[in-house]
Amino acid sequence: MADLKNPKLIYAKGILFLLSGLVAAALILVEHPDLRTAFLLAVAIWCFARAYYFAFYVVERYVDPTFKFSGLGDFAMYVLRRRK
Repeated sequence: MADLKNPKLIYAKGILFLLSGLVAAALILVEHPDLRTAFLLAVAIWCFARAYYFAFYVVERYVDPTFKFSGLGDFAMYVLRRRK
């Protein structure tokens, strides 16, 4: 599959990710409508966002500026290769 280069399609993809996340979170909260579930869901979302930031910004900027990741799979392979 080719890289996505059209700015409108890139924005559309971002909006679809946002909408999908909002719908999934809303459905979880509809199924379990309590503050504990809402808090844990918010913490999980925040932690995953920070992990993604770590994988693509922190590692590329501070750990190994020579390696550019194109996805989480590439990051996982990079980490596994470095451990050997």
